[in-house]
Amino acid sequence: MTTLPLPTYADVEAAAERIAGYANRTPVHTSRTLNDRLGAEVFFKCENFQRMGAFKFRGAFNALSKFTPAQRQGGVVAFSSGNHAQGIALSARLLGMPATIVMPADAPALKIAATKGYGANVVIYDRYTEDREAIGRDLAEKHGMTLIPPYDHPDVMAGQGTTARELFEEVGTLDALFAPLGGGGLLSGTALATRALAPQCELYGVEPEAGNDGQQSFRSGSIVHIDTPKTIADGAQTQHLGQHTFPIIQRDVTDILTATDAQLVDAMRFFAERMKMIVEPTGALGLAAALQQADALKGKRVGIVISGGNVDIAWFCELMKR
Repeated sequence: MTTLPLPTYADVEAAAERIAGYANRTPVHTSRTLNDRLGAEVFFKCENFQRMGAFKFRGAFNALSKFTPAQRQGGVVAFSSGNHAQGIALSARLLGMPATIVMPADAPALKIAATKGYGANVVIYDRYTEDREAIGRDLAEKHGMTLIPPYDHPDVMAGQGTTARELFEEVGTLDALFAPLGGGGLLSGTALATRALAPQCELYGVEPEAGNDGQQSFRSGSIVHIDTPKTIADGAQTQHLGQHTFPIIQRDVTDILTATDAQLVDAMRFFAERMKMIVEPTGALGLAAALQQADALKGKRVGIVISGGNVDIAWFCELMKR
């Protein structure tokens, strides 16, 4: 993929204007129970209430809305385990262009069905034996489509940054902010907004313990590639950070933390039982990490991004039994 200039906070502001009227300005929720438990004031940015159920709509719509007439005619191709797929599919439908999405065979059935429901053509692949990026590039070249990756693109990153921008606009400055980390689109965009609006705020990315390539990369100073991790956090089953996301994460993020699958289930259960919300495993990464940092968060104002709520209900119920 051609290397593009890294986005800045000005790009986040432009994205906010571009997606206004299309993306939901999602609510910020609090929990007295959690505040008492942590001895902190915690604010949840609830992207589980975003259109198509996740923050991915922001970056997808921002990227597609910048297409030229020729690009719109050719259409868009993307690869994704689910939420970027749905974001691209819905954005393409709203903007009147065709969309093809490359999705893994083991992606949640709910996400595959929703992507098709938004009108996209879905191409299935095996995430453990095939290269989704190569498949996407091949489709783009053969059919004259424009490839929009799930995280490693400046327009996607800028769109995702509007999540934190809204949070700071609503609650003011924070002492700490936790955001899920897969390929880094959300975290890098969050970093741009955080450093512009709350420069002293400590910013933490959180990824599955089984797939801590971001943590390894952050601490080693170069992008680390891993095999596809086996974790219930399907939205964070990435193998590496991006060429665009990593420099911003390395420059602006305080640290990268991890959460086990068991900790994710505990966080999902808290959301369901105490806050009456359905949150997907990836969306629970921030809370799972914050619960492990309780001593360090006492007396602080804390933000947590809930990245999405797209989870198969039968599987959700099974996880809650664990």
